Amino acid sequence: MKDCTDAYLDIETTGLSPRFHEITVAGIYLVCGGSGRLVQLVSRDITRDSLLEALEGVHTIHTYNGSRFDLPFIQCRLDIDLAGIFPHRDLMYDCWKRNLYGGYKAVECRLGIPRELKDVSGYEAVLLWNRYRRYGDGNALAKLLHYNREDVMNLKLLREMMDL
Repeated sequence: MKDCTDAYLDIETTGLSPRFHEITVAGIYLVCGGSGRLVQLVSRDITRDSLLEALEGVHTIHTYNGSRFDLPFIQCRLDIDLAGIFPHRDLMYDCWKRNLYGGYKAVECRLGIPRELKDVSGYEAVLLWNRYRRYGDGNALAKLLHYNREDVMNLKLLREMMDL
């Protein structure tokens, strides 16, 4: 999908430290004109080349807290400075300007953005990954991917609700 206007990006990891933890899922919702496409890279498929290929033609990357978490994590683990390659908009700061504080899920709740997986958090995402890796639990991986899909697709809804 070439010449996409926007990419909504969110990663799942095994922990909070990019020096000691890994990226388990990199989710990207690409919006080109009126259509969108979800790309989810998992574990060993998350490479410098695969991520850059997925983002080819993108004009702007949108994240929530990406300036402090997602982009530094990606830079440390994959040696890619996404903010140096693409314009980046961290929607968390736009939320703060509108007195919407708290984590991403709290902001979604406050704005009435729906989620199917209400019981999954970042911590639960780590546990789901561990169940998948240790026990081959395909249901755990499916739930993790569903969670990540809601994260990236809801970023687009969040942006639209704030008229950005």
